[in-house]
Amino acid sequence: MRITKVYTRSGDKGHTRLVGGQSVPKDHPRIGAYGTVDELNSVLGQARGFAAREAGHEEVRERLEALLVRVQNELFDLGADLATRPEDRWEGMKTVGEAEVRALEATIDELNDLVPPLEEFILPAGGVVASTLHVARCVCRRAEREAVALARGEDLGEGGALKYLNRLSDLLFVAARWYSRSTGEAESLWRRDR
Repeated sequence: MRITKVYTRSGDKGHTRLVGGQSVPKDHPRIGAYGTVDELNSVLGQARGFAAREAGHEEVRERLEALLVRVQNELFDLGADLATRPEDRWEGMKTVGEAEVRALEATIDELNDLVPPLEEFILPAGGVVASTLHVARCVCRRAEREAVALARGEDLGEGGALKYLNRLSDLLFVAARWYSRSTGEAESLWRRDR
């Protein structure tokens, strides 16, 4: 793919085109869903940037980098999937599915085994990387809600968008805990008795 121009002027009146060419308003639920996936991808890029600036804990940072690069690529596929109506999909189009969901679950289990069991709710806090992963988790939950709303009115096809987003938000929660624990940052617990 070669992109020679960034602007097209075709959206100046509030419309854009889906993959396949259909023109829709920019506030269409499909645009909202893949736009929030794009926002999530950007927040994960920010987490990568923050982690790259930190000193020490090389293995932890390398593992997080590999995980987030994988997820960012999968989110790009998911965004393209959400931007494409089922009738406009083509043979061999990359979508997220059961294999990617199982990989997320395996990573959740691996990282969860490295942190103590939760005895209380935790506040979304910690260092800048863990906090950014918590922000990503919240954006992921919003993307999931928007995809659910889209699925009420339109067919999402055979991809695993809803499952993937659901598992990814769980992974981001566990990853924030794991990163904090692995780098010596304290978790901030919700205190009922404050």
